[in-house]
Amino acid sequence: MKRTNMFTVRPLSEGGEHLLRDLLDASAALWNETNYERLMRYNDEDGYESEDVWDAETGHLEGRYKGVLGASTAQQVIRKNSEAWRGFFRLKEQYHNESNTSVTEHPEPPGFRGNEDEGRQLKTVIRNTSYTVEWGDRSRLEILVGNELKNRYDHTGRLRLEIAGDPNWPDYEKQGRLDLWYDETESTFRASQPVTVSDDVRATPLASEKAALDIGANNLVACTTTTGQHYLYEGRQLFQRFRNTTRHIAELQSKLEDGRYSSERIQRLYRKRTRRRDHAQEALCRDLLDRLYAEGVDTVYIGGLTDVLDTHWSVETNAKTHNFWAFRQFTERLVCTAEEYGSSVEVRSEAWTSQECPQCGGTDRTTRHQDTLICPCGFEGHADLTASETFLERQTDQAVRPMARSVRFEWDDHDWSESPRSHRPKDQRTDPSTVDRDGNIAPGVT
Repeated sequence: MKRTNMFTVRPLSEGGEHLLRDLLDASAALWNETNYERLMRYNDEDGYESEDVWDAETGHLEGRYKGVLGASTAQQVIRKNSEAWRGFFRLKEQYHNESNTSVTEHPEPPGFRGNEDEGRQLKTVIRNTSYTVEWGDRSRLEILVGNELKNRYDHTGRLRLEIAGDPNWPDYEKQGRLDLWYDETESTFRASQPVTVSDDVRATPLASEKAALDIGANNLVACTTTTGQHYLYEGRQLFQRFRNTTRHIAELQSKLEDGRYSSERIQRLYRKRTRRRDHAQEALCRDLLDRLYAEGVDTVYIGGLTDVLDTHWSVETNAKTHNFWAFRQFTERLVCTAEEYGSSVEVRSEAWTSQECPQCGGTDRTTRHQDTLICPCGFEGHADLTASETFLERQTDQAVRPMARSVRFEWDDHDWSESPRSHRPKDQRTDPSTVDRDGNIAPGVT
């Protein structure tokens, strides 16, 4: 299985910190120069009308920077820039493909990592053979450094950094390319180490229960299981913080001088906004799958958004599902985490589940007011939880057993904690006057 160790690193001396900063700064400078050469060809500027981005000569850049970075690191920085450009072209192709609705905003070419005057984004990438990690009581990371940089600081051998904390995956079969950067908001150095771990560490579900997820932004995940559980992860506060940061970014952009499109402060806000969302996503996946594993769930159904966006697309819906919650990224994270639990994730169509009444099966007369779904037949229940229940019944071809009261969770910037509103009564109710006295009420939230 592919997994990632995330950890904080600390230089062992003031000189070591200066050396590390120069290494990261030189990597950012190499990225910028490589990106500039390709961007000029992409925009047909400065006499490059007859060339494309792959005609950019990067060999001389590698030669100029390898004395500071080391040849392997210089190669990796250029290679990662190439990957960013290939990703941009894939997104651009999807954007212009009318049958593909996953990319709704025109993608932009890879950006620059700051500039010399205002400060560059300190970041590098190191080949898997150019660093070593030792885990234990005195965990440490050692990375390759170019000869010019070693001579400048009178340093010999590799640069040694102290690792803070314990890894999630200390025992692995193979390590991948290391990302190393300086986190301005936390004033610390961080590293990301992809690893391949044995399938033997994968858990095995204790039963063959199923679960279905309804994905949104007001409520990030509404989950129903065949064991009769309801879980609801609320997202309004998260989205509001995301939107406030976005507005702040827009205000700062409006004050930039003509010809400028960003600043180091704006870039920091973008990174802070993304990191908050990614942290909440990762914690949600882990918290939810812990609970589903305890329930014996081996298959998780997740609703694809294509049918939903085709029917209910709006600027706000797009902003929530793609920009804020990043549905595709969330799905990939869920799949990756579920693999550890031995569970599978299947993306299925959830068309009309948000409008279908679980009592009478109608879709044309139901109405939704905020979180409540109402039907003239007398049904009234939580819209997202009802949708996940309907979605689950479609996938399993059987009625879901009577539901327990829903457990609701709120994000506190660190964990998903149970909301004080959990287990409140009457999550779903039916008007007795509309039910036959022999009364077969469709199962749902109680």
